[in-house]
Amino acid sequence: MSSSSRESAEGAGWGPAERGTYRQSMPPSDRRERISWLDPRMLWAARNGVLASWFGDPTGATRSRWVAQREAAGAPADKVIRRDDPDRFSFLVIGDTGEGGEPQYAVVPGLLEAGRDTRFAVIASDVIYPVGSADDYAAKFFRPYRDYPAPVYAIPGNHDWYEDLGAFMRVFCDDAPALPPGPAPRPLTRAWLRALLWHRPRADDGRRLDEARALRSAPGQRAVQPGPYWAIDAGPVRVIGIDTGLLGTLDAEQGAWLREVARGPRPKILVTGSPLYVDGRYRPCPIEGGGTVDDIVRDPDNRFVAAIGGDIHNYQRYPVRLPDGRTLQYVVAGGGGAFTHATHTIPRVDVAGVSERDFRCYPLRGDSLAFYSALYGRRLRLPRFFALTEAEAAAVIAERLGIGPTRAPGAPARVTRRMRLVAGLLGTGRRPDRTRRFRLPVRRLYTQLFSPGSATYRPPFFKSFLRLDVGPDAVRLRCYAATGNRAQEIDPPVEDEVTIPLPGAAE
Repeated sequence: MSSSSRESAEGAGWGPAERGTYRQSMPPSDRRERISWLDPRMLWAARNGVLASWFGDPTGATRSRWVAQREAAGAPADKVIRRDDPDRFSFLVIGDTGEGGEPQYAVVPGLLEAGRDTRFAVIASDVIYPVGSADDYAAKFFRPYRDYPAPVYAIPGNHDWYEDLGAFMRVFCDDAPALPPGPAPRPLTRAWLRALLWHRPRADDGRRLDEARALRSAPGQRAVQPGPYWAIDAGPVRVIGIDTGLLGTLDAEQGAWLREVARGPRPKILVTGSPLYVDGRYRPCPIEGGGTVDDIVRDPDNRFVAAIGGDIHNYQRYPVRLPDGRTLQYVVAGGGGAFTHATHTIPRVDVAGVSERDFRCYPLRGDSLAFYSALYGRRLRLPRFFALTEAEAAAVIAERLGIGPTRAPGAPARVTRRMRLVAGLLGTGRRPDRTRRFRLPVRRLYTQLFSPGSATYRPPFFKSFLRLDVGPDAVRLRCYAATGNRAQEIDPPVEDEVTIPLPGAAE
């Protein structure tokens, strides 16, 4: 097995290395869209999330109409997909995939290698960027995963909702027809103003969708799901996928369904578009009318063992020990292809009893800081000032967070004023007892404004995906890395691994 980033810099993708073969599978360069979230046109196209937060979120009502349409077409009312998987099987989870560029395609060779015997895959959030258009599915879904032989299920992310989920429903829900127009809002109301500014798909969007479907047309690749949220009964477990819409919440109707399908003795794994623990913070996901998703996950009668969320484009794991003695694995799995969200901005972890000793992330914070320092050194044309080596970045991370080296130590790097300044400018996290108020806006400015412009087109990419091996008594969860280098394509390294006991067999 190849070395991981915790074992060597080469395992992280640094240094001279042969670039992978992933570019051979990509569309011609003249047909690629390069997404930049610093482009005002891109931000304007993706405006619906902001409009929903200002003028009210319409996704609950729209989702309810989609669900009613699917049930009228014969979809099961309980939204459960019943498979014939054996007691021992494996599946993949890939999050935030669809930018269509080098980072997405770089994940695919390792995914095919590590996942060749898996029974299905789940995309956890944001299948298509920037706004979920149907004509983007060719290059950002069907082409990259054309050689994956098993079905792919998905839950939508906020970007899939930027065109009211129409393309997502056509691809994953048996070519669901477009929704008829809803009732017109009363003039001069907040809803009227929202509708006036709302982004909608082009009239001819999807004209190439049938042609794209031919890339994944084998009978074994076909997956039909009952709607944007669902449950899969597979072997001894139930996998539940929830749709958190534009703003990371659940409407009352979906919340009632979640409470119902969460009942019973079968062990359960939640897949959600909004992680419940992320960046050292707790986000329990409110449900309209009261309660939270995490209330349901923590209820011992529901027998959840893990909650896996997309939306944040890296890997994180929080093993939370509950008062009744159970340990729930809360995982962020958004490294499937979109730009890399920094991990070096995560402060020293101390949440829900999870400490730095228990916490895992990929990329490592030092690699994240080195990645971003090189990126902004090139972008600002100040490489000699900004760029930190991976050893320098790891050293300044260790100093700021008060932790030991994560990677097997080599020659120690002396921390200089320049290194500290670059780390501060790039929003590097600190120990909670050393956080100062005047530093917080710097981190917030970096994570909300500059980080989304972090697209890069050469390795290392620091992408990742999950493989879950299910047995009658336990689930083994592994996070595999994809750097874009050939060595990690041939033998994708395992960056994290945990065995999760199952509380009991299904009835």
